[in-house]
Amino acid sequence: MANKVPQKNIRNFSIIAHIDHGKSTLADRIIQECGAVSDRQMSQVMDTMDIEKERGITIKAQSVRLDYVKDGEPYILNLIDTPGHVDFSYEVSRSLASCEGALLIVDAAQGVEAQTIANVYIAIENDLELLPVVNKIDLPAADPDKVLTELEEAIGIDATEHNLVSAKTGLGVAALIDTIVDRIPAPNGKEDAPTKALIYDSWFDNYLGALALVRVFEGSIKKRQNIKIMGTKEEHTVLDLMYPNPIAPIKTDEIRTGEVGIVITGLKTVEELQVGDTITDAKNPTDTIIGGFEPAKPFVFAGIYPIDTDRFEDLRDALNKLKLNDSSLSFEPESSMALGSGFRTGFLGMLHMEVIKERLEREFNLELIATAPTVVYKVKQTNGEELEIQNPSELPEPQKIDTIYEPYVKATILTPQEYLGNLIKLLNDRRGIQIKMDYLNETRVLLEYDIPMNEIVMDFYDKLKSITKGYASFDYEPIGFKVGDLVKLDIRVAGDIVDSLSIIVPRDKARNRGLAFVAQLKELIPRQLFEVAIQASVGNDIIARSNVKSMGKNVTAKCYGGDITRKRKLLEKQKAGKKRMKSIGKVQVPQEAFMAVLKLDS
Repeated sequence: MANKVPQKNIRNFSIIAHIDHGKSTLADRIIQECGAVSDRQMSQVMDTMDIEKERGITIKAQSVRLDYVKDGEPYILNLIDTPGHVDFSYEVSRSLASCEGALLIVDAAQGVEAQTIANVYIAIENDLELLPVVNKIDLPAADPDKVLTELEEAIGIDATEHNLVSAKTGLGVAALIDTIVDRIPAPNGKEDAPTKALIYDSWFDNYLGALALVRVFEGSIKKRQNIKIMGTKEEHTVLDLMYPNPIAPIKTDEIRTGEVGIVITGLKTVEELQVGDTITDAKNPTDTIIGGFEPAKPFVFAGIYPIDTDRFEDLRDALNKLKLNDSSLSFEPESSMALGSGFRTGFLGMLHMEVIKERLEREFNLELIATAPTVVYKVKQTNGEELEIQNPSELPEPQKIDTIYEPYVKATILTPQEYLGNLIKLLNDRRGIQIKMDYLNETRVLLEYDIPMNEIVMDFYDKLKSITKGYASFDYEPIGFKVGDLVKLDIRVAGDIVDSLSIIVPRDKARNRGLAFVAQLKELIPRQLFEVAIQASVGNDIIARSNVKSMGKNVTAKCYGGDITRKRKLLEKQKAGKKRMKSIGKVQVPQEAFMAVLKLDS
């Protein structure tokens, strides 16, 4: 059983940082410093997935409860981990709403980055106490003073009280924990009020069913209590309660005001424990739900198909299993003439898509192909109806469309000054609209742009990194829909439209994209016994064309000597055969063709 500590000695905090600024390492150090894990068990306790360890990113937010004694007083520190990557920012927002304070970590060598700024704004909206921490001070290139000045200029927070640490060597970590106890406020909920708790994470356990990680704001949750989940209006009985611990969860009979814990209800799916929902008592419910949350909305859609078409059911099972742990994943069956049966899958962003595809391939041993990612468009038709389009093939005929609205995002980019020219050119090519440009110091520039989401889902991030040699950082948030002058670009192979290759493009770029696309497909589609025409069209207008030459067979080889009419007769016969073959022949589009869309340069 866990020890009981008064509410005034509880500290709930999270760590916010840009990717690779040492957040997980520092979390591990804090856990070690509090004595929750022996040195032997220590190896990145917080990141548990293989992909997390390989890519060095945190995908799923984890939490731990730590005991700490300062000046003879026992304290409880609840470290609520947040993912650092832009696609997972919805996980960040719910984690931060469960805290009273946050450590703002900045790399002493790299300085402030785009995601640091984005996450700090979420923290400020939630009224959190921010503690600036400069990490990696043991590096030769470390310049803490410059970094602190940047913090004050870019974010506008007072960095006079700060901690300098090295998570790798453990330097300054003990002093940091004391600062957490001194400066982060205790939770201030009423202990005698009706139960009010926020679900800020949920996952599926093979033995226990769906688990909810909750932060109790008022009242408490007890074992065998009847609880009500306010969003779904469902009632359930609490079977068991646990406190999160790095090694194994600790059982408890009650999670009290201000505490963080795991609720076990024996549910079979995570669907009913939606993140951001409020738990209350079934008989004596609270009046208000905990606000400030919206369910995760997918922004990027792609088709996922098994390479071996017999494994469609296996893919369905695999997606269902992943959805148990990731409520932001959405999918529905779709079929394509070229690829067979698969699923139209919705993701939070490009990284989320990569991670899900990699997990499907690894954990479930599937071989998959993903079509080019697309975003959601809104279409107003001439008859006044409005449609939402996820797939280019759903777009109505051009004559029925009144206006197309496309989603925009606000992009925040931090870059060293020497790459500014190339970066602005890239943003202009991608139809970006400049909102502001600030010089943080002599060498670093902060850019804010509004960009159509469609322009960043393909290869924008890779281009940004290669232009700036990896030094620029990028973060985005959706800002709604704007009118766009867009058309659907279809690809026809031997006269047939290949539905999976259709893309939606700006009208003024349609011809260039069409030419580039057709040129690439010409290299990829194997030669047949007849000539194959590859065309790009908008509506019924063909805007680009290329031919794949037929394979020749020398039918006149066995003719030597004699009259020319014998040869001509054989050639005419071959020509008639090819013509007949062309009318009934089917062209197999190879799978590389679907990846060609991703590499199209505008």
